[in-house]
Amino acid sequence: MKNMVKLIYTLADHGDDINCCAFSSSLLATCSLDKTIRLYSLSDFTEVPHSPLKFHTYAVHCCCFSPSGHILASCSTDGTTVLWNPHSGQTLSVMEQPSGSPVRVCRFSPDSTCLVSGAADGTVVLWNAQSYKLYRCGSVKDGSLVACAFSPNGSLFVTGSSCGDLTVWDDKMRCLHSEKAHDLGITCCDFSSQPVSDGEQGLQFFRLASCGQDCQIKIWVVSFTHISGFELKYKSTLRGHHAPVLACAFSHNGQMLVSGSVDKSVIVYDTNTENVLHTLTQHTRYVTTCAFAPNVLLLATGSMDKTVNIWQFDMETLFQARSTEDQLKHFTEDWSEDDVSEWLCAQDLKDLVGIFKMNNIDGRELLNLTKESLADDLKIESLGLRSKVLRKIEELRTKEKTLSSEIPDEFICPITRELMQDPVIASDGYSYEKEAMENWISKKKRTSPMTNLVLPSVVLTPNRTLKMAINRWLETHQK
Repeated sequence: MKNMVKLIYTLADHGDDINCCAFSSSLLATCSLDKTIRLYSLSDFTEVPHSPLKFHTYAVHCCCFSPSGHILASCSTDGTTVLWNPHSGQTLSVMEQPSGSPVRVCRFSPDSTCLVSGAADGTVVLWNAQSYKLYRCGSVKDGSLVACAFSPNGSLFVTGSSCGDLTVWDDKMRCLHSEKAHDLGITCCDFSSQPVSDGEQGLQFFRLASCGQDCQIKIWVVSFTHISGFELKYKSTLRGHHAPVLACAFSHNGQMLVSGSVDKSVIVYDTNTENVLHTLTQHTRYVTTCAFAPNVLLLATGSMDKTVNIWQFDMETLFQARSTEDQLKHFTEDWSEDDVSEWLCAQDLKDLVGIFKMNNIDGRELLNLTKESLADDLKIESLGLRSKVLRKIEELRTKEKTLSSEIPDEFICPITRELMQDPVIASDGYSYEKEAMENWISKKKRTSPMTNLVLPSVVLTPNRTLKMAINRWLETHQK
């Protein structure tokens, strides 16, 4: 796993703390306490000729591209949100917060038609990003508005305040819901653009991440339905940082979540298993911002150390880092009828989708199909078609056997990459082969093999539960 993420560039052009960074499909924008926005080409990370962009008279807090990539927005302590043409550097519009309060956050709607700006006095403005006119205005009860994210379908957006409230607004700026999410204040929030599952018909689920001064990242599930509107449900808490978390962002495929913290570290999580995939410890001061590029696996992280680091992901290792538990979800017997339909289409058998649906064939039923049941029950007359279906099902069965005979990842020592015989838990929360971890501690600095962070203690505790699970697995697989 150590080669999964590679630092490929460090940008050190700003003269003060980095506050935010954002990608379009061709550019990276960074903004700073030094009042400027800088633009870099994604092809080689050289600064474009019209950079830096200068207009703001005080610190620039936030910058973001419209999803189309044609407009860049920046907002500042000077009370303005400025729209720029990122390809020429020209200002398109200067939009003043009605209250004149410092603007802390700005975000475009998914269709690029609207822009939200949130300010230190709690006011939130919805602007028409095409006419540059104020459309609606509202405010939160307490605290500064510091975070904002649009739902992927654009029907609502969420704001976060320095008092810790998550507030949900519809596209007409009606306040739909508000709840305390982080005791000491929210710092950032982001929606995953990928639906979690289809669920019931007419229902869409999306993950929302929020982070705060309480050192936690919380995952929420937001569901949309035409009947009841929406529902926000707390799902889980991701741990790993031991200081306030200042930034969080989902990757564009929804598979990863990244966070940056006052503890100077950046943590990359697998969103499905919620495991830590990587901890990056390159910055020397607080990490204030992190962003994934839309089309390529690049990550930008910015810090109070005045630098922006660009990280590249190695896809193969990333795939290996997915846990066995996640692979098990893909076992055919757990498939729904819709999964079976998808599989049929992928095998060029879409003409059979209707017949399979009519007979309620899910994953378990699929694996039990025989040439008799295909002919008699499903009434598939063509012998060639029946043979093709059986051949494809046989391929699935073989794949299933291979998958179930592989050693589960949690049984393998991260140091030796072999099946553990005497597993112990170290103070980083991970399990290792006892002898390998003892050697690691005696030869290396007191750091975790998994996170590279200093181990709070070198005490190793026998993991009896894991040992029993390994023994059970051995009994069933060594017959």
